[in-house]
Amino acid sequence: MRLRLTLVYGGLLLVAGIVLLGVTYVLVSQRLPSDFVVRTGVPALPPDTVAPTQIRRYAVLQARDSALNTVLTQGAIALAVVSATAIALGWLIAGRLLQPLHRITDTARRIAYAPAGGEGLHERIALAGPNDEIKRLADTFDLMLARLDQSFDGQRRFIANASHELRTPLTLNRTLLEVAMTPGSVSPEMQQLGTTLLAINERHGRLIDGLLVLAQSERPIVERSYVDLADVVSHVAGKSEVDLSEAPTTGDPILLERLVQNLVENGWRHNVPDGWVLVRTGLWNGSAVLQVSNSGPPIPGYEIPALFEPFRRLGTDRVSGSAGAGLGLSIVRAVAHAHGGDVRAEPRDGGGLIVTVTLPRAP
Repeated sequence: MRLRLTLVYGGLLLVAGIVLLGVTYVLVSQRLPSDFVVRTGVPALPPDTVAPTQIRRYAVLQARDSALNTVLTQGAIALAVVSATAIALGWLIAGRLLQPLHRITDTARRIAYAPAGGEGLHERIALAGPNDEIKRLADTFDLMLARLDQSFDGQRRFIANASHELRTPLTLNRTLLEVAMTPGSVSPEMQQLGTTLLAINERHGRLIDGLLVLAQSERPIVERSYVDLADVVSHVAGKSEVDLSEAPTTGDPILLERLVQNLVENGWRHNVPDGWVLVRTGLWNGSAVLQVSNSGPPIPGYEIPALFEPFRRLGTDRVSGSAGAGLGLSIVRAVAHAHGGDVRAEPRDGGGLIVTVTLPRAP
């Protein structure tokens, strides 16, 4: 835009200068008097000599052409100098005028590439200056950021509050069911019904816990601690195969442990009979890396992006009657982004999935 504005302004000035030079040329040519030869320094003939008409006319035309050529030459040089100066000044002025747009763009870019969902929405452009089109654009952008910030905060507060509120009735239901199912006090049919209800209650509890962790993981990580992913894996890997090397990072130890635990549990839950899960940690390209792979069923590549959406799983949108709550990989992605990292998944040859989490290395 800066280049276009400079070329437009410079081009208009050049066209206007050419038109002005042409008009000046025409006016000067029309105003040249017929006795121009005498007043422009053509040598006068002796008084007793009669100048031939052809010589006098030639001298007049020659002087006239010389004057007009001088007008064109000097005018073209002046126009070139003025145009070059105007283009240079136009370049500087256009850059000055576009600085507010660069400020708006930089703010939008920082917010768009913020590691955690909603992080950076507290920023404002707060552009000062006259109430022109760019100032109104910046103010409108600030208003949009304020609305989005309120929306994200309200969503996180709602999930957290709803999760806390739902825990109480679930805990009460579980207690009542356990008391009512005291051995010897109910029939086998009621015992089976109570067991089913307890399983449903437990699944709902996991769903609520997952929502709460998801809400917490989408907030910026303020207090960071030193965490070695290899140590976390050694505590939660269970019967998984491990290949551990030092992978130091910084962040929330509880959320990072939940990240590893979700990946390991998903690896075993979505597996084939007598399958395996392999967990690796280490450093790669200056980042701490955690990789979990398993021997699950074949997974189409186009299905993988949907696996990171809440309540989504391979082949279905909502999971019912399953041990999982459908939030495992969503939590993994949210935790990774909150720590300034990333997560990607790819199908493994022969079936299964390879999930790689990349986190910033601890200084």
